Amino acid sequence: MRSETAIFMTNLAVSDLLFVFTLPFKIFYNFNRHWPFGDSLCKISGTAFLTNIYGSMLFLTCISVDRFLAIVYPFRSRTIRTRRNSAIVCAGVWILVLSGGISASLFSTTNISNTSTTCFEGFSKRIWKTYLSKITIFIEVVGFIIPLLLNLTCSSLVLRTLRKPATLSQIGTNKEKVLKMIIVHVAIFVVCFVPYNSILFLYALVRSQAIANCSLERFARTMYPITLCIATMNCCFDPFIYYFTSESFQKSFNIKTQIKMDSLFKTETPLTKTALPAPQDEISDQAITNGGDPTSESHF
Repeated sequence: MRSETAIFMTNLAVSDLLFVFTLPFKIFYNFNRHWPFGDSLCKISGTAFLTNIYGSMLFLTCISVDRFLAIVYPFRSRTIRTRRNSAIVCAGVWILVLSGGISASLFSTTNISNTSTTCFEGFSKRIWKTYLSKITIFIEVVGFIIPLLLNLTCSSLVLRTLRKPATLSQIGTNKEKVLKMIIVHVAIFVVCFVPYNSILFLYALVRSQAIANCSLERFARTMYPITLCIATMNCCFDPFIYYFTSESFQKSFNIKTQIKMDSLFKTETPLTKTALPAPQDEISDQAITNGGDPTSESHF
């Protein structure tokens, strides 16, 4: 399905995959506390991590804004919610997150000591004060604070719109389904991204000596790796976004599950000869939801 929401979800999946490919190196490093893979791979690994964290937040925000337009302004937003505009927005997000991730790894990201080599750790206070603190503030504002405010605003406006019974009949969906979508979006932000970005901001203040407090420094140093691991769990939660956001994803998942069950319990029927005709009521439902266009996917 090449719909607007599917474009955002595809880019979200690509963002997750970029990070997953670097996980073996991350696991080895955290177990051994030594990075033997060189500075170049350290840069790639760090850039992939930043791209995943902030790319996920921005693509989730795009999905949230798209849902807001589809529910609050279902007719007026038709000229805005196009595949072309979605592709342009995704390209802008990639340029933004890649520029931020690459800028954070322009200098040497490995630090060699007597016993081990670290990756994206052990930077001097001078580098934090003159370089990393500015990048952190930019990333926090553009990649976290603005997306968080947009998600909260769009979710609250959608909830307010759902109080009107006429709205549900216009968009052709049910309140429970939309509420599940909102809960999943907000939960990912609150559980994965809020703790990490809050500690990161405090960590940057402590490392750049903007705040000189030993207790806060110990707290930030202790909590930073913990919240970083929690933030990476967004890769595990994102499939729930695909399931609750895309109706075609749900139907495809259910059909494939049914086929597997049938193949287990009805092995005498060849799977290749099983026909799965599209229900007529599904086409009509999609036509109502999408304003009479049965060729576009029904997302909400």
